[in-house]
Amino acid sequence: MASPSGAQPTGMTAAATPRDASAPVALVRDIVKRFGTGPAALEGVSLTIAPGQVTGLVGPDGAGKTTLIRILAGLMKPDEGAVSILGGPPVERLDSIGYMPQRFGLYEDLTVRENLVLYAELRGLPRSEQGAVFERLLTFTDLARFQTRPAGKLSGGMKQKLGLACALVSTPPLLLLDEPGVGVDPISRRELWAMVAELTSEGIGVLWSTAYLDEAELCDHVYLLNEGRLIFSGPPATLTDSIADRVIRVTGFSDRRREALTKALDRPDVVDGTLQGRAIRLLIGQGHAVPDAAALNLGPDTNVEPTPARFEDGFIEQLGGGPKGTSALAQAYREIPPSDAPAIEAKGLTRRFGDFTAAKDVSFTVPRGQTFGLLGPNGAGKSTTFKMLCGLLTPSEGSGSVAGHDLRRAAAQARASLGYMAQKFSLYGDLSVAQNLDFFAGAYDLSGSRARAAIERVTDIFELGDHLRRNAGTLPLGFKQRLALACAVMHEPPVLFLDEPTSGVDPVMRREFWTHINGLVRRGVTVLVTTHFMDEAEYCDQVTLIYRSRQIASGPPDALKQQTAVLTGRPDPTMEDAFIALIEASDAHRDEDGTEKAA
Repeated sequence: MASPSGAQPTGMTAAATPRDASAPVALVRDIVKRFGTGPAALEGVSLTIAPGQVTGLVGPDGAGKTTLIRILAGLMKPDEGAVSILGGPPVERLDSIGYMPQRFGLYEDLTVRENLVLYAELRGLPRSEQGAVFERLLTFTDLARFQTRPAGKLSGGMKQKLGLACALVSTPPLLLLDEPGVGVDPISRRELWAMVAELTSEGIGVLWSTAYLDEAELCDHVYLLNEGRLIFSGPPATLTDSIADRVIRVTGFSDRRREALTKALDRPDVVDGTLQGRAIRLLIGQGHAVPDAAALNLGPDTNVEPTPARFEDGFIEQLGGGPKGTSALAQAYREIPPSDAPAIEAKGLTRRFGDFTAAKDVSFTVPRGQTFGLLGPNGAGKSTTFKMLCGLLTPSEGSGSVAGHDLRRAAAQARASLGYMAQKFSLYGDLSVAQNLDFFAGAYDLSGSRARAAIERVTDIFELGDHLRRNAGTLPLGFKQRLALACAVMHEPPVLFLDEPTSGVDPVMRREFWTHINGLVRRGVTVLVTTHFMDEAEYCDQVTLIYRSRQIASGPPDALKQQTAVLTGRPDPTMEDAFIALIEASDAHRDEDGTEKAA
């Protein structure tokens, strides 16, 4: 697979290949790691990283993935067991290891090139060689145009590319990538994979930790961790094949799709289920007969057909299945009264920052009780549009309304009618979980018995009881997101704004979130959501794709996929296929400055 620029990664092939090209780059044998007196973070885990291959590391939040990677990087020692990098301990092989941490670990006030210089100095790269190495890396990552830009002002995808470039300053035989695709759009993730494919062709061994299970399918070998233990090891196809005859696609049901999915997931024989446009996709439990249309009891026109299994299906089954269909949050939520007025409306929203236009002429309406998705690459204008509708940014032009309140004339009333969950954890990390809940109850004008009842309700629903005294900043990511959603829904708003609510969260937790979202929509709540998970876009009633600050496509997910089928000739494209094809089609009709090409 070629890199996006077509350039070779570094041009230092000899340094990239271990002395014995057939020997493992890294060996982990029966390691144990404990923190305090609780359960072990890692319990007897063994792993092999081969040269010239991508080894996948997957598992839910708290499984031990980051701990394992830090041990391999020499940042901590195991309590038991052995770790070998090219035949020696990690601390003696630091010059052979490239490490890209889960969170952006570079210096945001330094430019792209200054970050490269810093890492080159830390790696001891001679200054006489730095210029040539930097040029190769900047070309390889397509960052040459941005080398004078501060790292903090890069898009999410460009930050990840810079992190990869810094990890490759010395062209290490072992590259450790801790969830490099988190918060990155599908196009940037494909570019990252293309770059890594170039590196493995030179003999580098890669360990890729990921929450995106379509990425796990691309790995040569996968290790699945859960609660610190290894529960699967092998090629991804081995796990996929284990459930190949138990995955079905259901269409034509008379119930609305959310009701149909809820009903199906509550069945004892269904392990997992997701929406796919107007269809639902179900995984049937081992030992159960695959139900026919009559057994599902979803209406006389229901059709059941087998559909190809995915690695994600096997992953969910290994972890005991996904959540059931009925949402405790939705059951406890008030019913939002019917209304013919749009719950959310954008009319020509435009926002300029100096000479730069971040969003231009964005328009759409969202009826009560629907989910509307804002999709687009990093830096396209999604978050700007999102913040204008939240009342966090004032539009340069245009207008918007939320729950009937005009954002220009009644911004305070509009904000009071919505629950907001930010893209990054935005609660108070130095306050306890209980203190955050108390604070947001007050912020949403809940007091006395109403506040106590709301806090007790969300504490129970999101299973926060054991964490009430713990500082929010120390929670695992999944519980941070639970707490953020709990704070957003305490006052039972009619409108929810969710900005990448499941970014970095494992697939089981993502399903839990969407079970709640689907249930709330059935109660009449309206949801505006941004996401980089294209399978989540399938849950939306309508989506709009924003690119270079403009809307380039809008409609139901199935309609965009049909449009893509015409564009590409593919009979059954995915939402990710649609995302990429529609952006490529837009590029084909625009000049480099984003203006329409002359006919």
